[in-house]
Amino acid sequence: MAHRCDISGKSRQHGHRVSHANNKRKHVFRANLQNKKIFVRELGRSIRLKLSTNIIRTIDKIGFEQTVKKYGLKVKDLV
Repeated sequence: MAHRCDISGKSRQHGHRVSHANNKRKHVFRANLQNKKIFVRELGRSIRLKLSTNIIRTIDKIGFEQTVKKYGLKVKDLV
């Protein structure tokens, strides 16, 4: 799992770059992933995760535990 969000599972998508002459060539759209260190109260320590920027915004808004619960995961699954 090299380029995949640890919580949402977001990864790359495939598509085409299309020129003005309508020539198509293959292109890969990568998810905007960032390495983040997050403190987990349940474990009493910090863990490093690779997260998409959308998930980082969700964590800022509703909290880490609620975000993990929203995606049907448990904190122990991420360790």
